[in-house]
Amino acid sequence: MAKTKPMTVRQFFQMFPTDDDCLDHLMRTRFGDRHVCEKCGKSAHYYRIKARKAYQCEYCANHLYPCVGTPFEKSRTPLQYWYFAMYLFCASRNGVAAKELQRQLGVTYKCAWRMGHEIRKYMGKVDGDAPLGGFGIVEADETFIGGYDERGHDDKVIVLGAIERGGEVQTEVVKNRRAGTLIPELKQMLVPGARVVTDDFVSYHDLPGEGFPHATVNHSAGEYVRGPVHTNNIEAFWSVLKRGINGTYIHVSEKHLPKYLSEFEFRFNLRKSPHALFDALILAFPRGHQAP
Repeated sequence: MAKTKPMTVRQFFQMFPTDDDCLDHLMRTRFGDRHVCEKCGKSAHYYRIKARKAYQCEYCANHLYPCVGTPFEKSRTPLQYWYFAMYLFCASRNGVAAKELQRQLGVTYKCAWRMGHEIRKYMGKVDGDAPLGGFGIVEADETFIGGYDERGHDDKVIVLGAIERGGEVQTEVVKNRRAGTLIPELKQMLVPGARVVTDDFVSYHDLPGEGFPHATVNHSAGEYVRGPVHTNNIEAFWSVLKRGINGTYIHVSEKHLPKYLSEFEFRFNLRKSPHALFDALILAFPRGHQAP
């Protein structure tokens, strides 16, 4: 029977009981069982070098470091800790705070904070940003993240989002809500000619002139659904995003907000296959040249 449930903690430690098991998995994922040596040019099996996160060619002893080019490069934190941190991000619905990583892994707060940000950036790379609208209607909307700081200054950040019904979501931090800002950003998210539904905000009114069939719902008049014309899906994503930020992270700065958006996009885009979240991360490391 196909796997349909997310991995449990017990299953994780059965699969990755030691740091060496994680390193072997990383090596096989990136370079396979055999790899063309860059030094001697032969299709070689690589043997593990004890006490180092490296392998060597069976013919010329050229070293290969599987962590290079991954979020773990130059990290002294055990690789199993990294794998378990990724598991926690995938097992959670609303994110994992640095303090929680600190408690779970027994590392310093500084280390946990860095690990979290590296994993979020990696999630963004794995998720990617394929254009929306090739198969269905796209709903677009903008929202505010944040509030007022201790001095009462408004520090809200504007986020533009678009979601294809039954498909994926994309978000982008924008500097303002003017048409000259929103429409170019939205065009980057869409395939040419995509059908778009928004609320009645004036900045979206130029979409038909840009080649995008456009329909609106008048929220200001109490209209939220008119047949297939609604923005319920993108608003549902905003609800998930804000619940995660307000409940788990409390506050996110504008500087780091794109990384958190990438995290929630990755988790939301695989919402129909929660069991695949962890596999998507640990099998998507940049590949080395595979031996024939």
